[in-house]
Amino acid sequence: MASNNELNTALYSAAGALRSKMDANEYKNYLLGIVFYKYLSDSMLYEISDLVGDGRENTTLEEAQKLYEQYEKDPDDAEELNEELRNTFSYTIPSKYTCTKILEHINDHSFQIVELADAFKEIEGSVQDKDGKNPFDGLFDDVDLYSRRLGDSAQKQTDTISSVLNAIGKIDLVKLPGDSLGDAYEFLISRFASDSGKKAGEFYTPQQVSKLLTRLTLINKDYSDGMTVYDPAMGSASLLLQFRNFVKNKDEIIYYGQEINTSTYNLARMNMILHHVDIANQRLKNGDTLDADWPPTMKNNFDAVVMNPPYSIPWSATKGFLDDPRFSKYGVLAPKSKADYAFLLHGYYHLKSTGTMAIVLPHGILFRGAREGKIRQKLLEDGSIDAVIGLPANLFFSTSIPTVVVVLKKDKQDRNVMFIDASKEFEKQKNQNILRDEDIGKILDTYKKREDVDKYAHLATFDEIKENDYNLNIPRYVDTFEPEPPVDLGKLTKEMEETQKEIEKTQSELLGMIKELTSKDEKTQNDLNEFIKMLENEVRRNG
Repeated sequence: MASNNELNTALYSAAGALRSKMDANEYKNYLLGIVFYKYLSDSMLYEISDLVGDGRENTTLEEAQKLYEQYEKDPDDAEELNEELRNTFSYTIPSKYTCTKILEHINDHSFQIVELADAFKEIEGSVQDKDGKNPFDGLFDDVDLYSRRLGDSAQKQTDTISSVLNAIGKIDLVKLPGDSLGDAYEFLISRFASDSGKKAGEFYTPQQVSKLLTRLTLINKDYSDGMTVYDPAMGSASLLLQFRNFVKNKDEIIYYGQEINTSTYNLARMNMILHHVDIANQRLKNGDTLDADWPPTMKNNFDAVVMNPPYSIPWSATKGFLDDPRFSKYGVLAPKSKADYAFLLHGYYHLKSTGTMAIVLPHGILFRGAREGKIRQKLLEDGSIDAVIGLPANLFFSTSIPTVVVVLKKDKQDRNVMFIDASKEFEKQKNQNILRDEDIGKILDTYKKREDVDKYAHLATFDEIKENDYNLNIPRYVDTFEPEPPVDLGKLTKEMEETQKEIEKTQSELLGMIKELTSKDEKTQNDLNEFIKMLENEVRRNG
């Protein structure tokens, strides 16, 4: 069984084959797509060994491949085996297109890229669900195997892809313990996000921020019998997948997510499967969250809504949205230039009456006026906003600005708002700041207790907020001002006297050295004499 270190070494080696040819935002599609393909292929071969062989524990991938090829020789046996595979998986791969077979061809130098391209097509189109759709349709669209970025000739392209496959070929992805592969995949996504810089905002929320949002929605909740979670701007699904770490029965979580970027949407689908999320528990959609409400049949039905949407982006804000039930009760729409409140209201609309929502947004949503001010006032009057939590700056790969978490509920019994200023508690690393576990723990503990903490937290009443004209800017409620320490005048006087003595000593030494200088040039000597006279006067005054 491969260790996590061996897996990481193999993945880094595979990345090395691509790193010199394109930036991280591009080569992530190749590496993650090919890792996913190998996982699907290996899973199917081991299933075959369970069905018609000695079982996966007693079989290597090479032995399972031979078994598969043997069964494919007889049409009846092949059809029976494929029927069993279709009942287990949402895909099938003919024996000539498995990763194990392709690695054989790489080793005997007969591999051609078309084999891998055909393997992708088989996965994407081999099995349909009850609605006539394939869950893997279009999944490998971003893995352009004929791109000149891989090499300027067919042979160089083949060599590059062969290097990637060879690097991960010896790792048994299926037999890794627990969520090791999913965690490694998640780690790779985070590394790509770090290397991609601002381009990463669309697909990755840092793990510690995801952890905070998830745990905020689970406080005082028992979802051991199952729950539904929703992220309307899901990126690579890293935020949604955090629920698996904190819910007792993780196999009973139903995940809903929407993502506008097709490449990122495909990344999320792969990420879900590699974390062993059953296809039946995934409800993922590639689409525009704001322009077309989704899911239309789940109006207010999610136990938890979490979101880290793109900040202050423009949206259509057409007049017809005033009749949209997501926005109609607030009387105005989020401004066309800033969709922040449109995302917030969309998520809140889909929240169950007993659920909790946590969303990350820029600080401007706390105090900007006009339409946003009216929406904020209505939310506060309805008791919808439960907490406002200020986060440190530079937590995200896509922006260095400080952000804020807004926690919302529908079943609050009061209109108080808990304010927490966690902006100064973090660990500074080379390129990013990170929330430590103790920082997250302090936020959660303070949120649960809902008590004032000096220079950190304040439970504000609705009347306080009203007196502040519904402005939620955190410094209005949490005073973090640190007074300057009192000045020791005696010590300061002594230091000034010592400094003056040093000045006088230096001037005397300088005067002595300059007096030794002479010049044959009459003008230069006159200037030197004038300077000596000025310096002597200064020394006499100080003396």
